[in-house]
Amino acid sequence: MTEQTLFHNAKIILPDTIIEGGVLVENGKIRSIIPANDLQQLEKYEQYNLIDVNQRYLSPGFIDIHVHGGGGYDFMDGTEEAFINIAKTHARYGTTALVPTTLTTTRERLEQTLQSYENVKQYFNEGADFLGIHLEGPYFAMSQRGAQDPRYIRNPDPEEYKALIAKYKSIVRWSAAPELEGALAFGEYLIANGIIAAIAHTDAIYEDAEKAYDVGYRLMTHFYSAMSGVTRRNAFRYAGVVEAGYLIDGFDVELIADGVHLPDPLLKLIYKVKGPDRMVLITDAMRAAGTDHTQSILGSFDDGTEVLVEDGVAKLKDRTAFAGSVATTDRLVRTMLKLGNIPLIEIIRMISLNPARVMKVEADKGSIALGKDADLVVFDDHIHISYTMVKGKMVYENQQTAQPSVT
Repeated sequence: MTEQTLFHNAKIILPDTIIEGGVLVENGKIRSIIPANDLQQLEKYEQYNLIDVNQRYLSPGFIDIHVHGGGGYDFMDGTEEAFINIAKTHARYGTTALVPTTLTTTRERLEQTLQSYENVKQYFNEGADFLGIHLEGPYFAMSQRGAQDPRYIRNPDPEEYKALIAKYKSIVRWSAAPELEGALAFGEYLIANGIIAAIAHTDAIYEDAEKAYDVGYRLMTHFYSAMSGVTRRNAFRYAGVVEAGYLIDGFDVELIADGVHLPDPLLKLIYKVKGPDRMVLITDAMRAAGTDHTQSILGSFDDGTEVLVEDGVAKLKDRTAFAGSVATTDRLVRTMLKLGNIPLIEIIRMISLNPARVMKVEADKGSIALGKDADLVVFDDHIHISYTMVKGKMVYENQQTAQPSVT
């Protein structure tokens, strides 16, 4: 595919409206947004690669800021092959940018994964773009570990995290439980180094979350999952982290909108209280995403946890907890649409502009606007993906769904 492309006959999803027309892509960037009336004489654009979208949606690419794997691979495999295949897998479902996410593990395994990211980032451009690494753990509450390996859960260790941050500039986000000893100092250090501090796998009460917010924590990792709600201590009732997420307006909340982790009533409640500008849709996908596997491994092949895949989700073998999702980003959009009361334009904001803002890349990504990266996805009313473009390069094309609909 040439570097000059014109998508036309499209329903273009802009931040605040949907218009009919076309988008001109040149040298990896969005050059212009053209109203339908100005595209009646396509011969003016004959030097471009013309793509007739056939009245499908042309959307900003989906940005997944919390993903562990897919296509039979996990980032914790610690190989360049894993990074490449996960990025290609998720691009098939509309993901144009993602944040590879680790699991609680040894420092040695963590460094292996971080180094693999450093290696592959230098040359890979065949799938979803990488935005940096998200370390999920190992600084978590044991009581809220979920599927995280209890062997490696520990309190924040200044020697460890300072050394990792100094060595690997690819760390852009780190999730931790704010009630742990040293967690507030850890959060301050993250913020001072330009790293996003997020709350996760926590038994904190509201007051702990408030202190965390005061030092710079601004994001709640997979809201509700492995997270405290109202509890009682010595007969007194305390609000938890979930309530803090609602009450503190500045918190963004991640949602695993696969239809399993969060049932419809909770998705509706979050939308009603937080609104579309503070919701970020994520897959939290593990290696079975994009496959038909019924058994899989969470984490690395040689040191991971065996899991079952059933009911559209990964579970621990004893079925006591979920073990990550098998969702892809197109499924998240479909799930949110099924609620019935959320406009498509707001859902797309939750999976494009909002995550771009959280990851501090909104100047280049997250919306269809002049000068931004040409990260684009084409889909129909059922969110079936026809094209995925990353920085002006077509990384996925489904000829079947790209053809006009037959009614």
